[in-house]
Amino acid sequence: MSPTLEIMRSALTEKLQGAIISSSAAFGELTLVAKSESIIEVLTYLRDAPDCLFINFIDLTAVDYPAREKRFDVVWHLLSPKHNLRIRVKTAVAEDEAVPSSIPVWPAANWFEREAWDLMGVIFTGHPDMRRILTDYGFEGHPLRKDFPMTGYVEARYDDQEKRVVYEPVKLNQEFRQFDFLSPWEGAPEYVLPGDEKAKG
Repeated sequence: MSPTLEIMRSALTEKLQGAIISSSAAFGELTLVAKSESIIEVLTYLRDAPDCLFINFIDLTAVDYPAREKRFDVVWHLLSPKHNLRIRVKTAVAEDEAVPSSIPVWPAANWFEREAWDLMGVIFTGHPDMRRILTDYGFEGHPLRKDFPMTGYVEARYDDQEKRVVYEPVKLNQEFRQFDFLSPWEGAPEYVLPGDEKAKG
């Protein structure tokens, strides 16, 4: 860990006592794990404190860990041009928990929070317009969750007779093929390539 990151890590741990659960540094970035109820306090301090000045909001995303009790990690990536440093802030939330919206701190978080809601199902309290942004309005489920089926639940197609888009349950026209992936020359187990019978003898 660089001396600058170590100084910042210890200063933030001290100043945000009670709001920060843990901190670590890797690959030239500091990572703070914060309590979800204290996230606005942490983000505001990181933006405004003279020794931080993380004024550039880069990204907000969510990560799914289905086996955990607190299933999701909500992650903010921030940049301080003044100190030329990046920081990652994480908080863990359960499937039925909500995270305070970071729009009061960075208005640019609006669409990122809508994306996290749409694709992962993370709810942000205080968001002014919490609706889907990438999937259709009638879409069911959250497609980036690890338990979401790879084929989805419904498929859309244009029906030429009805002259409109029609939604139907997914129909697989071809069964999934079984590949063993041991060699680029091997496909399904029951199919024998010409010449392979000589290798087995």
